[in-house]
Amino acid sequence: MKAIYIEQTGGPEVLKYGDMPKPELVAGHALVKVAASGVNFIDTYQRSGLYKVPLPAVLGSEGAGTVETGTQFKKGDRVAWAMARGSYAEYALVPESLLVVLPDAVSFKDGAAAMLQGMTAHYLVHSTYPLKKGDTALIHAAAGGTGRLLVQMAKLAGARVIGTVSTEAKALLARDAGADEVILYSSQDFVAETRRLTEGKGVDVVFDSVGNTTLMKSLDCVRPRGMAVSFGQSSGAVPAFEPLLLAQKGSLFFTRPVLVQYIADRKELEWRAADVFSWIAEKKLVLRVEHVYELAYAAQAHRDLEGRQTTGKLILLI
Repeated sequence: MKAIYIEQTGGPEVLKYGDMPKPELVAGHALVKVAASGVNFIDTYQRSGLYKVPLPAVLGSEGAGTVETGTQFKKGDRVAWAMARGSYAEYALVPESLLVVLPDAVSFKDGAAAMLQGMTAHYLVHSTYPLKKGDTALIHAAAGGTGRLLVQMAKLAGARVIGTVSTEAKALLARDAGADEVILYSSQDFVAETRRLTEGKGVDVVFDSVGNTTLMKSLDCVRPRGMAVSFGQSSGAVPAFEPLLLAQKGSLFFTRPVLVQYIADRKELEWRAADVFSWIAEKKLVLRVEHVYELAYAAQAHRDLEGRQTTGKLILLI
C-alpha cells in the first residue's frame, strides 16, 4: 500500500511517500480502507521528535473510510476515528474502541476533518470548562481549524467569545464563526484589549493552543478563580512556571488536557462524536476545509500548517 512514513525525525523533508506493508488484522482492531485523513499539529510533533513514536512510523492521527475486516464492525461500514496513528496510508489498522459510525449525511472528507478538532473543541467547551450563558471565553488562533470550531461551540453554549488572530483576513473568518470581538495580536496588546473588553474583570476561561508566545500573557487575561486551558503549542512548548504564580494572579486554575483522556470511555466518545456529526448535518457547526492535498503531498501540508499560512482544516485525500 502507499503511505507517508518517517524513518527518522526532523522537518517536513523526512516525510517519505512510498510502499509499506498492508497492516495485518489483530484482535480488537479493524482494517479500514482510508478515504481521507486529517492533518494536525500532533502529526508535526511526532514527525519532529517532540512526541516520541517508534520508527519507522506511518503518521496521521485521524481519518475516515470503510471497514475491510473487523469484529465489532462489518465490511463496508462507514467509520471515522481520532487518536490512532496510521491514517496517512491507503489502509489503517484502528482499535475498534476508537471507531465510530460515520452517518451518511457526513462525507468522508468532513468526517476526517471533524474528529480530532471537533471532539477537542467539544471536550474543552463541555467538560474542561463547561461554558454557559453569561460566561466570556478568550480563544487564541480563532481562525484556525480547532479555533473556529471552538468559537462556534462556545456560541452554541451561549457564551461571549473574544478571539485573537494575526491578520484582518483571519479576523473576518473568526467573526464569521461567531466571535463577538476579535483582537489582532500582531498589532494590539491582547492582554490590554481583553481587559478593556471585560471592563478590567478578565475572562472566565482562556483556551490557548499557541503555547510559548501566549500562555504567560494568557494568565493575565483571566478573572480571579478563572481557568487557563493550555491544549496546544503551535509556537513551541510553554515555559515552566511556579504554581505560586497562579495564586499571585488570582487563585487561577490551570490545566493541560489532551483528547485521549476525554474519549477513553466509550460512551463519552460516542457522545462527543454524535454531537459533532449531528451539528454538522444540521448546519449548526460549519467546517472550513479549504486545504486538500493528495497523499503524496503531505510534506507540503506540514509546511503550510507549521508556517501558519492556513485557516481551517487540512485534509489528505487517499
